[in-house]
Amino acid sequence: MGPLKDVRVLDLTSVILGPYATQILASMGADVIKVETPEGDNMRHVGPMKNSNMGHIFLHANRGKKSIVLDLKTSPARKALLELAKTVDVFISNVRPKALARLQLSYEDLKAVNPRLIYVSCTGYGQDGSNADRAAYDDLIQAATGIPWLMQEYGIDEPRYAPTTLGDRVTGLHCVYSVAAALYAREKTGEGQHIVVPMFEALTQFILGDHMAGESFVPAIGKTGYARVISPYRKPYRTKDGFISILIYNDKQWKSFFDAIGTPEKYNEEIFCSHTNRAKNIDTVYSELGKIIETKTTEEWHVLLDRYDLPNQTMNSIQDLINDKHLQSKQFITIEDHPTEGKIRVMNDPIRWSGTPTQKTLTPAPTLGEHTSQILRSLGYSEQAIQALIATGEGG
Repeated sequence: MGPLKDVRVLDLTSVILGPYATQILASMGADVIKVETPEGDNMRHVGPMKNSNMGHIFLHANRGKKSIVLDLKTSPARKALLELAKTVDVFISNVRPKALARLQLSYEDLKAVNPRLIYVSCTGYGQDGSNADRAAYDDLIQAATGIPWLMQEYGIDEPRYAPTTLGDRVTGLHCVYSVAAALYAREKTGEGQHIVVPMFEALTQFILGDHMAGESFVPAIGKTGYARVISPYRKPYRTKDGFISILIYNDKQWKSFFDAIGTPEKYNEEIFCSHTNRAKNIDTVYSELGKIIETKTTEEWHVLLDRYDLPNQTMNSIQDLINDKHLQSKQFITIEDHPTEGKIRVMNDPIRWSGTPTQKTLTPAPTLGEHTSQILRSLGYSEQAIQALIATGEGG
């Protein structure tokens, strides 16, 4: 049933950040009600897809949820949402706070009907800063936090975004732990609260934790950037027949590596003999290592490095990852029968709980408005009132 059994979440999020967070909450047992516009979450429309409104990212980010369609620009739909707010523990939104205030769905509005409510605002920027009202998307936040600059420093010919929705997903995880902590605090105090989870600050903390470097000190004692991480030689190494990922890190591992290749005396060279010296000369260290790795095949390196207990890994493609033996052994990726999309691969919860295990199977991602009638009925709406909302386009 999961550690969040009996927790009810009203989910007014779309795209990736919010849905990723609420899907994790659903996997932990929360009852998540997803509120969508008549057009639906934007990610419904991004292919590949078998049927309209059921894009692949939407399918992965919205399992375990119920979908209700409400056009919140209309007063009957807003009233329905307020009725729903009375029944939930958590409200999560990535709609701009000022837009919610105009709809009379601010924290104060919802707190008035549910004083114990935990109200979470996923925003681009902290609402007490000068950028509070700026639009924010993953690409923009990656740019603002220096990721394209770092990619160029790393050796790519021009600035590039990380090829994943890094800002959305990092911030989504901040959202998840904030909800869990707020639920715990409410158990202690009996009170709800308003939480703001900003993308820019969340990803800034993530980036500067590595790259503040010499600017950590006042006055600065060096430039920014974690030298090992941005070294252009930090990459999968080319072998005779492919590539391999190797991280020889501490003194013991470097000594073992030189023993493994039959040159134990090399460990005593100045640039290799201590962690501090290796860090100072990281480009040279990685460059030298790359030349050595070119002398054997990938499989020969796997065998040799495993024999000496040295960290190494195959460089997978995305297809390799889907077929990974470790993931298969723990049934992390399984096949489910979706009622409209047929057989689809789904990812299960990566975390294991001994006392409150998460659900092994979640309900499939809902079709648009699939649960509208069911949810409104649970609030005491008559069939006539439900049909009136649906017929006027205010609910679907």
